[in-house]
Amino acid sequence: MILRRHVPLALAGCLAACRQKPVLADAGTYDAFHAPEDVAIVGYDGDVMEPFLTRDGRNLLFNNRNEPPENTDLHWAKRVDDLTFQYLGEIPGVNTNALEGVPSMDRDGNLYFVSTRSYDKTWSTIYRARLGGTPELVEGVSRRTAGWVNFDAEISADGKTLYFVDGYFGSAGYPQKASIACAVVAGNGFRRRGDSARTFENVNGPGLQYAPNVSADELELFITRVTKMERSAQPGIYRSVRSAIDGTFTSPRRVSAIQGFAEGSTLSPDGRSLYYHARVGEKYRLRRVTR
Repeated sequence: MILRRHVPLALAGCLAACRQKPVLADAGTYDAFHAPEDVAIVGYDGDVMEPFLTRDGRNLLFNNRNEPPENTDLHWAKRVDDLTFQYLGEIPGVNTNALEGVPSMDRDGNLYFVSTRSYDKTWSTIYRARLGGTPELVEGVSRRTAGWVNFDAEISADGKTLYFVDGYFGSAGYPQKASIACAVVAGNGFRRRGDSARTFENVNGPGLQYAPNVSADELELFITRVTKMERSAQPGIYRSVRSAIDGTFTSPRRVSAIQGFAEGSTLSPDGRSLYYHARVGEKYRLRRVTR
């Protein structure tokens, strides 16, 4: 989850401040993945969060730590092999003194990301850009209502559907609700799908659902979920599927191979590897499981 005390609402990291204790139904575990491994980014020694593999698998996009006093920016790296990437620096043309994070990209090279640069004026956080181009606000997604924040998003491979999070912070300073929704291309922006609630009716519930990650065919969905909103709660990564592009996703099952504090998954183009960030000690690192 990207927003930790960066939006003008004084948003705090939910895991450090949540009070309620909702419980979600247990749909069991998904056991096909195994063998967690560390992934190296040569030339980079900072925190790695919100990883995203481009649809051709050649590049890794990510942001650094999303907690003050750091300035959270977008970075990228080139694939060397499954467990090694070469750092390329900050993604050009997109970073500001505000928070930029949660990068994703469609097959045509259109970059989508979250930025708080205009939230106090627009109540919107999702931007897009071509590499090296000028970012533009993505219209048609935000509720444009105080207290609501879209703090995670991922564009589909074909660029036609945006999967995102509706997070309600209110005046509490931390997420009280977070659910997955989607919007489809409409003109120069997007419009929320009328059947979005049905699509995710088995996915959303009490607690927090965020960091959506969809396969290229959009039939497999990975999310991060917090089931107990309390200080000791740890987020986990869950998997859901559907049989058709207009279908309803099943109740998510936790990826059993991923233990401890883990968020923000990204699936490899061949569907065999799932990358994610994990908290190891005081640092966020990139890891991978395979099936």
